[in-house]
Amino acid sequence: MPIVEITLIEGRSFELKEKLVKEVTQAVVSSIGAPREAVRVILREVPPWHFAAGGEVKGRPPEAGS
Repeated sequence: MPIVEITLIEGRSFELKEKLVKEVTQAVVSSIGAPREAVRVILREVPPWHFAAGGEVKGRPPEAGS
C-alpha cells in the first residue's frame, strides 16, 4: 500500500487539493502499477511561518506583526 505524504503551506482551495490528490494517485498507479484503491495520500497543511525555503520563513504569525 503506497502512502504519499505532501506538506503544503495552507490556503489552497478544497478543489485544488482534491485535484492534487487525484493526480498524485494516478501518478502512483501509472508509475508503479499500484491498484488505485491501495494508494493513500496524506495532505499536511502548515501555516507559512512553519515553512521555510532557502533559510527564509515564508510568513509571519499575526501576533508577530509586520
